[in-house]
Amino acid sequence: MTLLNILKKVIFFSRWLQAPLYIGLILAQGVYVYKFGENLFHLVQQAAHLSENAVMLTVIGLIDVVMVANLLIMVIIGGYETFVSRLQLEGHPDQPEWLDHLNAGSMKVKFAMSLIGISSIHLLKTFLEPGHLSSDQVMWQVIIHLTFVGSSLLMAYTNNLMTADKHLDRD
Repeated sequence: MTLLNILKKVIFFSRWLQAPLYIGLILAQGVYVYKFGENLFHLVQQAAHLSENAVMLTVIGLIDVVMVANLLIMVIIGGYETFVSRLQLEGHPDQPEWLDHLNAGSMKVKFAMSLIGISSIHLLKTFLEPGHLSSDQVMWQVIIHLTFVGSSLLMAYTNNLMTADKHLDRD
């Protein structure tokens, strides 16, 4: 076995260095589950004493946690499948539909769209709690949100062009 072949094997094996990172994200997801349960418990416990606006803000916070958890699942499963090793879920009744047509480009677009959703939730919370932030802080939140939207559209457009080029190459 030549030195070049050994180097190739080491480089290919290095993808497994990402596995502990995905385990860390699974642990982070556990923290989100805990925080969700804690917030839900407080909501139910204090429901009689909360205003409708306070309930709505708490529920929006719960939705935010769920969206981040969805993003984590997408990164954990999609990233592992794309960059480390196949999960071999073909034919499994619970296989996520999006996993069939996932690649690094589509994963980036899905990630960006999730960030837009999370940013939208934060903007909604800002508008439902007027006075908690200065006008400049609100302006920056809107600018950052619009930056997410613009960059996501460009990323999706670029991914679409790259996917179209691959289809043209096959024909």
